[in-house]
Amino acid sequence: MKNIQRTLVLGCSLVALAGCGADEIVSPGTSGDIIINNPAPTPTPTPTPTPTQSLVTPAAGCPTINSTGGLTDAGTIQGPTGEYRVCELPAVFDADDTLGYVPGLLYAMNGRVDVGTDQGFSSTDTEVTLGVEPGVIIYAATGRSFLVVNRGNAMEADGTADAPIIWTSRDNVLGLADDDSDQQWGGVVLLGRAPTSDCSTGVFNTDANPTANPQCEQLLEGTTISTIFGGADDDDSSGSMSFNQIRFSGFAIAPGDELQALTTGAIGGGTTFENIQSFNSSDDGIEFFGGTVNMRNVAVVGASDDSIDADTGTQGALQNVVVSQRSDAGDSIIELDSPPDDFSTDARPQTVLSVVNFTFIQGSGNDQVVRARGGSRIRLANGVIQANGTPCVRIDQPETIDADPTFNSVIGDCSDTQPLRATDGAALADLEAIYNDAAANNTVDTDVTFTNAFFYDAGTAPTFDVTGLSSFFVAADYIGALESDSDDRFVGWTCDSSILDFGSGTACTSLPLRENEG
Repeated sequence: MKNIQRTLVLGCSLVALAGCGADEIVSPGTSGDIIINNPAPTPTPTPTPTPTQSLVTPAAGCPTINSTGGLTDAGTIQGPTGEYRVCELPAVFDADDTLGYVPGLLYAMNGRVDVGTDQGFSSTDTEVTLGVEPGVIIYAATGRSFLVVNRGNAMEADGTADAPIIWTSRDNVLGLADDDSDQQWGGVVLLGRAPTSDCSTGVFNTDANPTANPQCEQLLEGTTISTIFGGADDDDSSGSMSFNQIRFSGFAIAPGDELQALTTGAIGGGTTFENIQSFNSSDDGIEFFGGTVNMRNVAVVGASDDSIDADTGTQGALQNVVVSQRSDAGDSIIELDSPPDDFSTDARPQTVLSVVNFTFIQGSGNDQVVRARGGSRIRLANGVIQANGTPCVRIDQPETIDADPTFNSVIGDCSDTQPLRATDGAALADLEAIYNDAAANNTVDTDVTFTNAFFYDAGTAPTFDVTGLSSFFVAADYIGALESDSDDRFVGWTCDSSILDFGSGTACTSLPLRENEG
């Protein structure tokens, strides 16, 4: 996913997708879904209802909303956890609306769903806001479904630790998904009015000419609807997402043209992301194209490509991050770039990603855990890497070395033979000098073991003051995503799997059974 014009193909409206032609991948499996079971993993059992929990019974009907066409009562759907009323979302939310939690009710996307319409590069107001209440479950009725919050609109999807918001697939509802399933629907997309470095005209802003393109914006390809992101407001807000799970997402229209669980395009720093889980996303777990992205308490589990991908001028700050790959799937845990084969490394803003207080668990057989290239800048601190025989860090091109990557208090269990890697003209000696600087307190040969799934006890290892990297970061004098063995910041709102068990009590392969739904 290196070229935004090729990658963020959110396009093809439902009609257009049907005619994408030779570049379109095979239509997903069960009722539009793909089920990948090769090899079949040890299944995570669906929780057996306790004596106080009966199966879900359907709500009587669909609520009334303000948007044109309203909700469509699509009957009921039945799975292992019971029977639910299905309320199909309109194709466009054209008025402020709230999707309320109703026991025994699921909201369904039938194709692309838009929140508002594009408000333009220089707009300042928020046109339409979609609210989503705690406990709401939204599923994709077809494999080609996804939701787009257009530029100048917002979504306030704020769950709670006890009642997270869940975005998932039809197969998950039916009980057909397992711990190796993915690619069953599109994902969630938020677009905004912050700067991006990849301009659709091909004219880029540079240090030498910072106003070469005063209206740098990017168009999402493959749609009959103009879907644009980008602006000049670093603090723009596309809303808020907290305590959200996004399961079994991601599809490819053509190689390099994919969606993932969460995609952002030039959102601003006014957008709030906290307590976000991506589970088994085909292609990347989460990907950022430009803008300012601040996230706290992030879990990316089982992505089939990169877990975290940042491109085209992203200014990213992520704190308390846990990533665990499937044993036989996934590429880099972090990929950071603005590669020169797409456009000039001089394009501004420069991509900068800072990730602190992290735990990375790499699958086997991959090329590296962290990869930066194209003159982007990576900054890692207070983290632990279990690399499973792969290099911990790879830097491509001398421009990326010159971008001043920093590593501080990173505990690595890296490849014995090649702990660090430099390619495409970058000098390994330069990377080693940066990473192995005694004052940086990094390691490559620590025997990393975990308790309680992913807590690492760093003992008296020195920590780094992360508050100097971003005003978003809070002081945290510990290494890894968890402060202690009893730190429960990821418990309750996440789902569990054989890939990573948070101890939340609900399997990712099952819908939660809530006390008031029986």
